[in-house]
Amino acid sequence: MHDTAPSVITAWSNFYVITGSSAAALTGLMFVVITLVAGDRTRTTHEGVATFSTPTVMHFCAALLVSAILSAPWLSLTHVAAVLGLVGLCGVVYVTRVLQRTRRLTEYRPGIDDWVWFAILPSIAYVAILAAAILLPSVPTQALFALAGANLLLIFIGIHNAWDVVTYIAIQLPEEPSSPSTSEEQRTSALREPS
Repeated sequence: MHDTAPSVITAWSNFYVITGSSAAALTGLMFVVITLVAGDRTRTTHEGVATFSTPTVMHFCAALLVSAILSAPWLSLTHVAAVLGLVGLCGVVYVTRVLQRTRRLTEYRPGIDDWVWFAILPSIAYVAILAAAILLPSVPTQALFALAGANLLLIFIGIHNAWDVVTYIAIQLPEEPSSPSTSEEQRTSALREPS
């Protein structure tokens, strides 16, 4: 087992450099988007960010983590499998929490495409990571293809979901009136009046 781990995983090194770099760059872009959106707090909610934006960042981070794990110089496939199994299990638990959060949404009712992209496909990706981790020591070639597919799926889910969130915020979310609130008007007038 010690001899096969490096050679089997090394064949995938370029793939994981590409997917890891992509996931890291896309995570950074999500931070930029959230920062820009945070400037207009009237158009975003904590409920929406926790249900849609945070999972997108988590999927990018999971893809980055899987890429980093499979780029490390492991001596045994069993150790790689254990770490990847933990990633897959944590992903399944996390998607379950997102599902519960999505069911409790009050300001937005998710459509079928939301359920597919924010719940079903991420579940498939994390279950695939978990299953591939279990199979990695016994059938490494097939397991590595499954891991690659799951990793790419997480990146494409993240890209779709990031685009979905950004376009919803930019186009579909209704504008709030731009007039200042009464308390803001009172503060402004109090600042202008001499004491």
